[in-house]
Amino acid sequence: MSRTLGCVRVVWNQVLNWRKERWAKEGTFGSYRDTSGYLTKLKRHPDFEFLREVSAVPLQQALRHQHRAFESFYAKRSNFPRFKSRTHRGSATFAKTAFKIRDGQLHLAKMEQPVRWVWSFDIPVDELAVSSVTVTREPDGSWWAALCVELSEEQTPEPPEPTGKAVGIDLGIHTFGTLSDEEAEPLEAPDLRRKEANRQRYQRRMARKRKGSANRDKERKKVARAYRKERQAREDMLQKATTRLVEEYDTICVEDLHIAGLMKNRRIARHIARMGWSRFRRLLEIKCERAGKRLAVVDRWEPTSKRCSNPGCGFVLDELRLEVRKWTCPGCGARHDRDVNAAKNILAAGLAVLAGKRGSAAPGALPNSAVDKACGAYVRPRGLSPPRQRAAKQETILSDEVNPL
Repeated sequence: MSRTLGCVRVVWNQVLNWRKERWAKEGTFGSYRDTSGYLTKLKRHPDFEFLREVSAVPLQQALRHQHRAFESFYAKRSNFPRFKSRTHRGSATFAKTAFKIRDGQLHLAKMEQPVRWVWSFDIPVDELAVSSVTVTREPDGSWWAALCVELSEEQTPEPPEPTGKAVGIDLGIHTFGTLSDEEAEPLEAPDLRRKEANRQRYQRRMARKRKGSANRDKERKKVARAYRKERQAREDMLQKATTRLVEEYDTICVEDLHIAGLMKNRRIARHIARMGWSRFRRLLEIKCERAGKRLAVVDRWEPTSKRCSNPGCGFVLDELRLEVRKWTCPGCGARHDRDVNAAKNILAAGLAVLAGKRGSAAPGALPNSAVDKACGAYVRPRGLSPPRQRAAKQETILSDEVNPL
């Protein structure tokens, strides 16, 4: 398996380098068919005869993966493809013609013995229609196999029953997610402090080892193992939290956070990166679409924390510092918890978004036509003015009853 992963890495790097040279000469990176022809020539080269010792299917799949990487680069969904390192994560994908599963054992092409593995899925592997197998080696030396299957109607889990409930979620650092439903338990973030302390201790040990030595490689694997444990703990929390939300609520409202901008704050960047907010929203989108639930995304400029969520009030504070966790509304005198108040406002704005409105109305209060149509200090221009910028003048307010003609 290590030799197969090494050949996949060599094919990726050689083809990527050939594409770069072709771009410098001809101004094109070539098509998938061109790369497949180049791989045939590469196998015939005396220096790369070892590529014939492994199965040709993972090598061909590497070309398909690189072709999709270029398509994502052209569509501006990702950066330019990079070269693969020997010490980083490696993987090889075996199509249906390059593996067999017999008696619960995995047989891969050009391997005499079956691969020993631990099956962790509820359904026996012999009952699944497997289309491909991806074998991955983590930087810490652990091996994982991911199977792509198509479940039948009997094997597909039933979608959750509708509950008729809606919830707004305010993401945070101390508490991962505060729900607008005060009776429900909040989403707790995993305690990764001990795992981070262990990883930092391994990193200090690795820094004291000489580069290129065997002892440094041992410490590097320990650091990679610590990173994997952190990632798996966070992924476990995200999977369980999103599954719980989809099962308990029919409508879920979240805020469109500018995570890249928040990460520029060096005081909270490490805490934000620890949470995995982007992964949380992506999982919600996938699971809501699969279960037939609705997901509403509220605009990031909505003052969810500064607006009073009391029905009929909707007072908006001029400023609310981050260290203020509770505040009293000057308009109605209601006492608010910062996170719970924001979650309620996210729910109200999300329901308004689903209804086709602007999504800035307070709970239980209809938006005033003057406020809805004003271009001055009543509403904040979306994406045009920075926060805390006040309007210099008021434009003429046009109500629905006035005919400008």
